[in-house]
Amino acid sequence: MHITSLKVFCDVARQRSFSQAAHANDVTQSAVSQIVSQLEKRMQVKLVDRSTRPLQLTPLGQTFYEGCQALLEQYGELESSIKNAQAEIAGSVQVAAIYSVGLGDMGQFVQRFVSAQPKASVHIDYLHPDAVYERVESGTADLGLVSFPRKSPKLVALPWRDEDMVLACSPKHALAGNLAVPLQELSGQKYVHFDRKLTIRRQVDRFLRGHGATVKVVLEFDNIENIKQAVAIGAGVALLPEPTLRREVKARTLAAVPLYKARFTRPLGIIHRRRHLSAVARRFLELLRESAGLRNGEPGTHAGGVASLSPSRNGDAVRSK
Repeated sequence: MHITSLKVFCDVARQRSFSQAAHANDVTQSAVSQIVSQLEKRMQVKLVDRSTRPLQLTPLGQTFYEGCQALLEQYGELESSIKNAQAEIAGSVQVAAIYSVGLGDMGQFVQRFVSAQPKASVHIDYLHPDAVYERVESGTADLGLVSFPRKSPKLVALPWRDEDMVLACSPKHALAGNLAVPLQELSGQKYVHFDRKLTIRRQVDRFLRGHGATVKVVLEFDNIENIKQAVAIGAGVALLPEPTLRREVKARTLAAVPLYKARFTRPLGIIHRRRHLSAVARRFLELLRESAGLRNGEPGTHAGGVASLSPSRNGDAVRSK
């Protein structure tokens, strides 16, 4: 059974005519009739009722037609992806990212992408979360990299990766030497928090309440870099994504302590407008998702519907870094 035969049959089904299907495929009407007859012989059922004008599909013929349509669509997508994989793309992709995604991290992705696509370029702006959404919704950015994607009718969100939250504190802090810290020990601690307007602030507050930890908020900032600086000078502690602390931990300006018998993750998502992406933007999106072990065809959701957004407990396991 050939793909061309299935296409011819689908044309017959859509147009209810052998002659029109023949014209659409640049073959004779006799050839179309033979193709349908061969399919019927192979299926051992009658697919087309030839006694009516226009032609009608039999009930089994309708079922076969719907299945053929799905197969042809999948084949078309497969063929397109294979051809595009070999094609050298050109153009620029504009990315808007929250500050904490990481310059070094994104630099590696850009380098890999440009090495594979010499005629393409990537421009990344690091912005406040609200500005990321504004850029993507207005079309001035092709892709947006955000945490805890929020609902928006204009956007589609794809899951990217989850980052474990850990306790960030000064190396001189009493909790810095712990292998892991129970959440209850944060009660009464001076805490450097996210700005109240940020989604991550509400998520952290909910997580702390769920574990019976009441902290004393002494400072609030709208970005992780400022929080880290305040924590480093001993202003308080904070729950922050572990990857954002690696540079400071290596330099011994901050300590990162895992949470004991609890797991809280910050989900990162990739957002884009509900429209067709350019080839260069789509290829960069594929690179980002493949790096996280996600398949290209994995469906996305409306922004705010990304899976695993809420923190969850992790049994009795103690996560080590």
